Amino acid sequence: MLGPVLLTASRSETMRKIVGSTPITRPVVDRFVAGETLPDALTAVRSLAGDGIEVTLDHLGEDITSPAQAHASRDAYLRLLEALNGEGLGTRAEVSVKLSAFGQALDEDLALSGARAVCEAAEAAGTTVTLDMEDHTTVDSTLGILDELRRDFPRTGAVLQSYLFRTEDDARRLAVKGSRVRLVKGAYKEPASVAFQDKTEVDLAYVRCLKILMAGEGYPMIGSHDPRLIAIAEDLAARYGREKGSFEFQMLYGIRTDEQLRLAAQGHRVRAYIPYGADWYGYFMRRLAERPANLTFFLRSLI
Repeated sequence: MLGPVLLTASRSETMRKIVGSTPITRPVVDRFVAGETLPDALTAVRSLAGDGIEVTLDHLGEDITSPAQAHASRDAYLRLLEALNGEGLGTRAEVSVKLSAFGQALDEDLALSGARAVCEAAEAAGTTVTLDMEDHTTVDSTLGILDELRRDFPRTGAVLQSYLFRTEDDARRLAVKGSRVRLVKGAYKEPASVAFQDKTEVDLAYVRCLKILMAGEGYPMIGSHDPRLIAIAEDLAARYGREKGSFEFQMLYGIRTDEQLRLAAQGHRVRAYIPYGADWYGYFMRRLAERPANLTFFLRSLI
């Protein structure tokens, strides 16, 4: 019941001001978001790298309304990649890009141009780019831009959301050699006409998609904190003869850090998704809406 309420709140400027300015909530937000500046993000990368955890960095910002904003988002990533390269962190950190922040809703060519510039900078830094997936109306556009980018940057990654009915077909198409795919459950409010609404159905769909990716020739990235799904992923890796390093686990910054360390200690490749930037509020509220456990964690931390 709380999920739709939180997703609605994620679009409220009034709620943003309350959460962002209340002294007792800000420290809790900082457990999920690395900070608002590039130095904040680099500090988080160094800390996690010291613990054997790799990262993917998301400069927060989406639903932009002008080409100037799209260019500003692109430039933020270029500065990030330049900094990673300068510190020799390219092998420990990649970047995640929301195409909406690059002007996808304004002009697909604008978004493609910005993403291409980021891919070029990532290659120079010795790292990769993953295209985050947003609501169902953007899937075809995002996968189309992915196809264009992979012609020159074949390691460009994609994200698939198991709650969408179409995702099994998308997983089959992307389970090919050289393809990197992060599989998540999905965090946007979607209509029953395109997505599973029941949690059990979403979980079952996740396992079906994971089987496709694990059996394929690509590089699966298991985006989940769910202990059952993590155990299933390990079983599937064994069933399909996958060695450690031929897939990875991905979890959100600040959530289940002990599990991240446990998996890394077992020799698995583990990557934390680190968001940073001034436009943190929408991301933060979607994380709370995504799983009741996240909201419980937030409230416990707040208390």
